[in-house]
Amino acid sequence: MENVVRPLLVVGGSLMITLLVGWLVDLLLRRADSRHHETPVWGLLRLCRPPLQVVLCTALLRASYGQLRLDVVRENRAAIGQVLTLVLIAASAWLVIRVAATVVQSSYARYATSTRDPARVRRVRTQVTLIQRVITAVVATVAVAAMLLTFPAMRTVGTSMLASAGVLGIVAGVAAQSTLGNLFAGFQIAFGDMVRIGDTVVVDGEWGTVEEITLTFLAVRTWDERRITMPVSYFTSKPFENWSRGGVQMTGTVFFQLDHSAPVAAMRERLREILGECASWDGRDWSLAVTDTTASTIEVRAVVTAKDADDIWTVRCAVREQLVGWLRDHHPYALPRIVTSPAVLPPGDHWPELTGAQDGGRDRPDGRVPAPGRAPRTGRG
Repeated sequence: MENVVRPLLVVGGSLMITLLVGWLVDLLLRRADSRHHETPVWGLLRLCRPPLQVVLCTALLRASYGQLRLDVVRENRAAIGQVLTLVLIAASAWLVIRVAATVVQSSYARYATSTRDPARVRRVRTQVTLIQRVITAVVATVAVAAMLLTFPAMRTVGTSMLASAGVLGIVAGVAAQSTLGNLFAGFQIAFGDMVRIGDTVVVDGEWGTVEEITLTFLAVRTWDERRITMPVSYFTSKPFENWSRGGVQMTGTVFFQLDHSAPVAAMRERLREILGECASWDGRDWSLAVTDTTASTIEVRAVVTAKDADDIWTVRCAVREQLVGWLRDHHPYALPRIVTSPAVLPPGDHWPELTGAQDGGRDRPDGRVPAPGRAPRTGRG
C-alpha cells in the first residue's frame, strides 16, 4: 500500500502545488492588469505562467523523487536526477527568455503610445528587437553550457579545453570573421540609427521596405512581394538609399518626351486639375516646366509631392497616365513622331552646284541630274 500512496503523494502533491501556485500568480497578474491600464507589462507577464509552472514542478520532483522508494527509481536514480536537472535548466532558460521578452515588449509598447514620431518608433522597435535576440542567444548559450557541464565527462573536457582557450579563441576568431563582422554590424545598425524596420530603401536598384533585422542578416520586402535577404554588413560598407530618413514625405518627378509644338501652358493647367482629383497628393507642391530640348523633342518635367513613398508612386503613375491620355485625345500633334518627308531643297539651279552634279551628271551613277527645284527620291516618303 505504501508503494502506491507514496508515489501519488510525491507526484500528485507536486502537480497540485504547481497548479495552485500558477493559479494564484495568474489571479494576481489579472488584478494588477485591471488596475494599471497604462502599462501592458502585467498582461504580458501572464504569458510567463507555463514556464513558471514547469520550473516549479520540475524543482519539486527533483527534490522529492528520492522519497518514492520504488525499485525502478533506486536502479535509475542517477539517470532520473540527470533528466530532471536538464529539464529544470531548460525550463529556467525558457522562463528567463519569456520574462525578458515581456519587459522589452512592454517598454516598446509604452514608448510607441507616448511618441508621435514614426521614425523614432521604428528606431526603438529595431533596437528592442535586436536586444531581445541578443538576450535569447546569450541565455540559450548559457543554458546549453550548463546542461553540458552536468555530465562528468564534459567537466573533464572543459577543464582540458581551458588550457588551450587562447589558441581556440584565435582560430575561432579567424574562422568566424565574417559572422562576427555581421554581428557587430547589426549592433551598429540598431544603435547607429542607419536603417530601421519599416524604412523604405533602395538597394542594388531594388525598391522595398525593411521587414526584418537580425544580428546577421536583413530582409527587404519589395513592391512585388519578393524578399531580398542580405548580410547586415552590406549596409555598413556600401551606399544605399533610405527614403524614410529625415521624414517620410517624398517629392517625385514625371518626364515627358514631346514635340516642340506641345501646349506647355495647357499641360500645366491640366496637371493642376489632375492633382486636385488625386487623393494621394498631399497638396504641398507641384510644378511643370520644360527642362531640356533636342533636335526632335522637348523634355517636360512634372514635379509632385506626397506624404510617403507609396503615395508618391501612386501620384506619379496617375499623372503620367492621365496627361498622356489627355494629350492623345486633345493634342495629338504634341506627341513625338518620326518625320519621314523629304527635306526642302534650294530653288532653281543651285541644287546641281551644291551637289556637284554638273557636266551631265557625271557624279551620279545613272548619269541623270535632278530637275531644278525638286528633291530626289529618298525612298522614305
